[in-house]
Amino acid sequence: MARPYAPLDHASIAVGDLAASAAFYDAALAPLGLARAKAAAHAIGYGPGHPVFWIIERGSKGRAKPGLGLHFCFGARTRAEVDAFHSTALAHGGSDNGAPGLRPEYHPDYYGAFVLDPDGYKLGAVCHQPA
Repeated sequence: MARPYAPLDHASIAVGDLAASAAFYDAALAPLGLARAKAAAHAIGYGPGHPVFWIIERGSKGRAKPGLGLHFCFGARTRAEVDAFHSTALAHGGSDNGAPGLRPEYHPDYYGAFVLDPDGYKLGAVCHQPA
C-alpha cells in the first residue's frame, strides 16, 4: 500500500522505560484517534494507520537530553529528493548519520537518509515510493 506524501513524515522520542511510556501514550493518544500501529522489541509506533509518532527505548533510565532523544523525519516525494536533502545538509554544516539508501527493516520501499544538524538534532528524509 503506497503511503501518501506528508511534509513531516514522523517523529520519535527516546524513552527510559518502554512499557511505562507505552501505557501512558496508549491512554493519552486514544482520545485523538491514535493507537499502536506497529511495535517491535525496542519501539512502538502510533498512528491513524501508519505510525507518525514513535517511542523508542534508549536503554537507560532518566530524561532525554535535547538532541539526543529527538528525531524528525521529513517526507520526500522522490528518492532524488532524499539524496538532495542529505548532500545539501552535509554541505551546510550537518554531519552524516546514515547515507541515502533502502532501509528494508522498516519496509521494502523505505528509502531514507539521516543527518545531525549543527546542534546534534537527528533529522531524516524518507520516500516511501517504489523505485
